[in-house]
Formats: sequence, C-alpha cells, structure tokens
Amino acid sequence: MLAFSRGVDAVTAGFGRIADWLVLIACTVSAGNAFLRYGFSAGSNAWLELQWYCFAGMVMLGASHTLRRNEHVRVDLVYGSLGMRARIWVDILGLSFFLLPAMALLAWMTWPFFLDSWARAEVSSSPGGLLRWPAKLLLPLGFFLMCAQGFSEIVKRVAVLRGIELPRGQLFATYARPDQ
Repeated sequence: MLAFSRGVDAVTAGFGRIADWLVLIACTVSAGNAFLRYGFSAGSNAWLELQWYCFAGMVMLGASHTLRRNEHVRVDLVYGSLGMRARIWVDILGLSFFLLPAMALLAWMTWPFFLDSWARAEVSSSPGGLLRWPAKLLLPLGFFLMCAQGFSEIVKRVAVLRGIELPRGQLFATYARPDQ
C-alpha cells in the first residue's frame, strides 16, 4: 500500500507543478490582456476565459498537492494540543468520513457534466470564446485526485500508527512536537 501511496504522491506532485505553472501563465495572460486592451484597445474574450481556465486549473489540480504537503486550512482549536497519535486518528477519521465521501460524490456528479460538454463540443457563448469541455474536465479530475491523495494520506497515517517509519518528507511537521 505504501508503494501505491508513493505513486499517488508522485502524480499529485506532478499536477501540483502544472498548477504552479498555471499561476505564471494566468499572470502573464492577465498582464498581456490588460496591456493590449488599455494600450491598443485590442483584446479578446478568449484571453479572459483563458485566465479563468488557468485559475480553475490552479485550484482543481493544486488541491491534492496541497493536501499531500499538509498545507490545507484546518480549524486548529483542539488539534494542536493533541498528541501525535490523537492527531493521526483525527486525520484518519476526517479523511475517511468527510473528505473521501465528499470528493467521490463530487467526482461522480461532475463527470456527466464534463461528458455532455465534450460530446456537444460546447463553446463559450462569448464572441471569440474557448471550448468549455477542457475547463469542465478539471472538475472530475481534481476531485478524483483529491480522493486518491486522501487515500494515500490514510495509508501513510496507518503506517505511522503501525510503527513503520516513513522517509523524510512523506509526513509533514504537523506530527512533530518537541515534547514527543
């Protein structure tokens, strides 16, 4: 199972790098579009839509990478005062009963949304707009990646509970406390 987890981690790290590049692309497109619109009264709706698509890619492809790095937002009212084993159990229960079911449901619900758009070769109603299905594909793909990464995180936490030492970097500082 740890080999599967390492594979999922590698895939989500790759999609995280794509999300990183989408930030640069979105900024470049945004600056270029503003320069063309205000400097030369030229521009295109396609450029605006490309920015939106890049933003969607950043969120949907970067979320699983964020979970892998344990940098997601959590409400830390009690969690920070718990011991390492208790925090691992909180994570396992939260991932199992909240994240995985929600992401699986959302992946399942957004797949037909993408398929319909792809089958119809849906195009934006804006003049000069882009195809819509690539942006809609990001939804089920992003939710599927979150499911896979959530499962990977459960595998790693169970391994730690069983006393298996993971390579440095596979679990982050959330579990490291000076008093343990």
